[in-house]
Amino acid sequence: MNQLEQLKQFTTIVADTGDFQSIKAFAPRDATTNPSLILKAVQKPEYQPLLAQAVKDHGQLSTKEIIDHLLVTFGQEILKIIPGRVSTETDARLSFNTQGTIDKGHALIKLYEAAGIDRDRVLIKIASTWEGIRAAEVLQKAGVHCNLTLLFSMPQAIACAEAKVQLISPFVGRIYDWYKKSSGHDYSGADDPGVISVKQIYSYFRKFGYATEVMGASFRNTSQITELAGCDLLTISPDLLQALAESDAPVSRKLSPEASQQSDVKKIDLDETIFRTMLNDDAMATEKLAEGIRQFSADAVKLEKMVDALR
Repeated sequence: MNQLEQLKQFTTIVADTGDFQSIKAFAPRDATTNPSLILKAVQKPEYQPLLAQAVKDHGQLSTKEIIDHLLVTFGQEILKIIPGRVSTETDARLSFNTQGTIDKGHALIKLYEAAGIDRDRVLIKIASTWEGIRAAEVLQKAGVHCNLTLLFSMPQAIACAEAKVQLISPFVGRIYDWYKKSSGHDYSGADDPGVISVKQIYSYFRKFGYATEVMGASFRNTSQITELAGCDLLTISPDLLQALAESDAPVSRKLSPEASQQSDVKKIDLDETIFRTMLNDDAMATEKLAEGIRQFSADAVKLEKMVDALR
């Protein structure tokens, strides 16, 4: 078996792209998108008609509402290809707006359900700010499943688990990027700080009985992926899915619920003050969370300009 086939024995494979035509060959169960991936996709000739159609069909609506329809259209197309769930992201500019995020989550689910898509096949992606986590807690209680993204630290993960969110997406590659730039050292394998972070989060969740799924995300190389074999899910770009499919190097399980019980990790009692203090004390997590929100917000603005240009 190639590495992708081996990995599927231990971990649910998720495609990380807005380019849904590129994922058919890899047979992932789920798929994730974000504002940057959708922006990248609609700049390709084969996806420009989807943007034009969204503007044509919903031109009487606000630009933000047209983009909601566009995101759901991409989600619908992805769900025709995969058997599982698609993640659709809320506007990053709502990252510090709890009620705004709740409203956006309900609006997106309403559009999916109007298109005949069961809400159990949709994950609403929300940034792992304190406000975003509180919004996800409300949405989960209303039966809207959430994927908490831009997650770089243990306090973010614990707050999500205690809010009973469906899934979290710790960002392996962006953690690696920060430490590589900060230290000048190139990490690999089990020494990769992003890999270490996900292993710690996974062990914490499994040891203390949290139901929240852990999905490693934002990979830079296949070594980071294979080091997390056994994680609940891994969301992987088409390029790295291809690289895994082309390699027959052995893949062994690195994470398991049983092994997590042997972890010496200590329980952390978290409230808002402790969350904010721990996050503030972690320069990497603070910087990468802020940077990610800025980047996704900027790409949302670019997408709005593309919509406005077609009106």
